[in-house]
Amino acid sequence: MSIPRIDTAKSDAAAIRAALDAETGLRPRDLAIRLGVSEADLLAARVGRGVTRIAAAPDLLMAEVCGLGEVMALTRNDSAVHERTGVYEDWHPGDHAAMVLGPEIDLRIFPAHWVHGFALRNDGGKGPPRSLQVFDAAGQAVHKVYPREGTDLDAWDAAVARLATGDVSDTLTLEPAPPPETACSRPDRAAELREAWASMTDTHQFLRLVSRLKMNRLGAYRIAGEPLAVALAPSALNAALIACAAEGIGIMLFVGNRGCIQIHSGPIATLKEMGPWQNVLDPRFNLHLRLDRVAEVWLVDKPTRRGAALSIEAFDAEGALILQLFGKRASEGDRLEAFSAMAAGLARLGDGIGPNA
Repeated sequence: MSIPRIDTAKSDAAAIRAALDAETGLRPRDLAIRLGVSEADLLAARVGRGVTRIAAAPDLLMAEVCGLGEVMALTRNDSAVHERTGVYEDWHPGDHAAMVLGPEIDLRIFPAHWVHGFALRNDGGKGPPRSLQVFDAAGQAVHKVYPREGTDLDAWDAAVARLATGDVSDTLTLEPAPPPETACSRPDRAAELREAWASMTDTHQFLRLVSRLKMNRLGAYRIAGEPLAVALAPSALNAALIACAAEGIGIMLFVGNRGCIQIHSGPIATLKEMGPWQNVLDPRFNLHLRLDRVAEVWLVDKPTRRGAALSIEAFDAEGALILQLFGKRASEGDRLEAFSAMAAGLARLGDGIGPNA
């Protein structure tokens, strides 16, 4: 059926509810795109109809989620969805950055972007029976939590009651989504970049370094040159996932957005490609990756006190980071030979250092 776009200036909650009731079969994100609204607008329109507004602040939300037992954590961007089953634990609050450091659910959280929170209860309808969902100021998904067999549902419902804000409005006031951060390079500072890069002792120093030089991550990769940054063929990302699964290589796989980065640590085993999607379908970890959105892939070498940190990093055509793939250290002395050997065999883009060379 034809679904009309909605005048977002009016945030027509009744029209959104009508579209939701139309049984389109679309996932909420795809329906929101079709309607021309945000995914958060879909939930706001249902407040009082199975949806409750809840506090989105991580300090409040994580204190409750850590008491729910085993759940599934989901973080996504436009090109990748990262789903990890486990228990939220080892919560480290912070005003600028916070962390969940459990052995399975591992998050880096940026609280400024945790703006709109909702609890969904779906009794008898299609889709998951419960979820907690957080969105940024533009209504874009930041992080979601879903129950699993080991979830304490009584604790879940009590947590929702404590987190409820009492706001029963069915529309949102949203800010415009920020434009994508395109690559920013300073070729005149390439030598300074390479010298400072080679002197790094921790991977966390990198973003501070490129910011000081008035660049960003992708812009720095494009001008650094080998051996610091090597342009790979876009197909190399999928080849790396296939090789890691086939060879049982332990990895750390990062997927994030402005408000949250979610990390899987360990091997991957079951891959299934469906249309444009490459999927990792393991019992406690799923990845859904749009291969057709991978425009640039870089093999990046950052020095640390523990040895080189080698990563495979993928970007979309607008320059947004899709995911990062590192080898997982098994011990302090582990030099990650298997991951390094796999990466060395990936197809290079060519002799040039830029994506169009």
